[in-house]
Amino acid sequence: MKDFDEEIADIIAFGRDDTLAFNRLYQRYHKSVHANILKLVKCPEASVELLQDVFVSLWQNRDRIHQDRSVSSWLFVVSYNMSLNFIRKKVKESLIFVDEYPLDLRNAETSASEDEPIDMQLQLLDEAVSGLPRRKQQVFHMCRYEGKSKKDVAELLGLSVRTVENYLKDANRMVKDYLWDKYPEQVGKIGVVLLTLYFV
Repeated sequence: MKDFDEEIADIIAFGRDDTLAFNRLYQRYHKSVHANILKLVKCPEASVELLQDVFVSLWQNRDRIHQDRSVSSWLFVVSYNMSLNFIRKKVKESLIFVDEYPLDLRNAETSASEDEPIDMQLQLLDEAVSGLPRRKQQVFHMCRYEGKSKKDVAELLGLSVRTVENYLKDANRMVKDYLWDKYPEQVGKIGVVLLTLYFV
């Protein structure tokens, strides 16, 4: 509860151009965001540059961050979009990169520079995750949004690593099924399912 209250306070201060609050948010999330980017782009140098771009975007959009939505989910979506744009650009530039990435990532659509698709991704993903059983929701949030390892999550929740792996696998499937069943057109356009499936 303390961490949640501190984040809300930082979001409010951040929205008022408080650079210290921004620095605290950066310190809280930059490692997990970088880890997720690196898993996608598979290039350490590019992942560092993309990490900087993500947090520059966070600062530029500080007046759009809602208090009732976690910064981590916003960072998760935006870092995914920027990473996907990087992959698509590299695929166009050189055939050498093509075989490094899964076909669905190369062909996925994204609109990282447009606010509406990002808001849509956040809304749909939050809706799907909120419908998960409590334990699976905790595991999903800690592994995906907070970037914690399965081992760390297991220790924090008093579970076995295998149980965490199974919960995360089930959560991915449930989120994917929910989105495809309820929002097939939106999912097809913004590729939100890949958000939940790639970071296994």
